[in-house]
Amino acid sequence: MKLIKKIIYTGDIILKTGLHIGGTNAALNIGGPDKFVVRNPLNNVPYIPGSSLKGKMRSLIELKYGTISQKNTATNDPSTKAGKLFGTSPENSQDKTKRPSRLIVRDCELITKDDHDSSYNFDNCDLPYTESKTEVSIDRVTAQANPRTFERVPAGAKFKLNMVLNIFDTDNEQELKSTLNEAIELLKDDYLGGQGSRGYGQIDIIKKEETKTYA
Repeated sequence: MKLIKKIIYTGDIILKTGLHIGGTNAALNIGGPDKFVVRNPLNNVPYIPGSSLKGKMRSLIELKYGTISQKNTATNDPSTKAGKLFGTSPENSQDKTKRPSRLIVRDCELITKDDHDSSYNFDNCDLPYTESKTEVSIDRVTAQANPRTFERVPAGAKFKLNMVLNIFDTDNEQELKSTLNEAIELLKDDYLGGQGSRGYGQIDIIKKEETKTYA
């Protein structure tokens, strides 16, 4: 198996509604949100983990083509569209079906006013680069309210997209590109992060591609 080219996808992820991808907070923040977003510990700026973006795209492809087993787990078949693009891992040491992932998904950095292409003003946010939103769940038996406050990156914010599709001499390039484009379109009609059924995580993706050949 020989690497023949890399297709590099760059662009923007644009939030159409607030985004919550959970992180941790080392300090107790009395009166602040109950659920925090993930942030870069070096500069305290929120980001989209590449694992979150990649995992969501894979699950949507598996749902579309029905490669989820009855136990609600993904099949480990490398011949499926998801297996070909995202790879598979063997269930045991004797399993020879392992296929390395063809797709690298980088962490997506938030575009701030320090970037020349930023058009978003975070000055009015409740917290650094984020907003707080209170959700209330109601116990259907007791009618007791249980409020929780979520931290979200607000609608309109942009993140930098960076993905690399590796093409080997044994691959069907058009099929891999088609599956990736399908995953992106499915994600636009779904959601990223948590609380999607409550309106969070609707996104748009604008991308461009560049090919580097190694053959």
